[in-house]
Amino acid sequence: FFSERYDNDGDEVSTRKIKSMLKDIIDHEDKNNPLTDMQLEEAIKKKGFNTKRRTIVKYRKQMNIPKSSLRKK
Repeated sequence: FFSERYDNDGDEVSTRKIKSMLKDIIDHEDKNNPLTDMQLEEAIKKKGFNTKRRTIVKYRKQMNIPKSSLRKK
């Protein structure tokens, strides 16, 4: 019934929303040059969410998405 929450400078945001954005970014990245966790952090920040790299890593792992070196085609 309840989803996890992430605090974005005082605003609570569903982690599902951030995970959805993260998955969308990864799905549309250049598969020959996948984004690092730091680059993913910056991409999420550009969308208005103040996240940390460790949060990106945590969500990526929860979604069973490998790190950039393993996503390279």
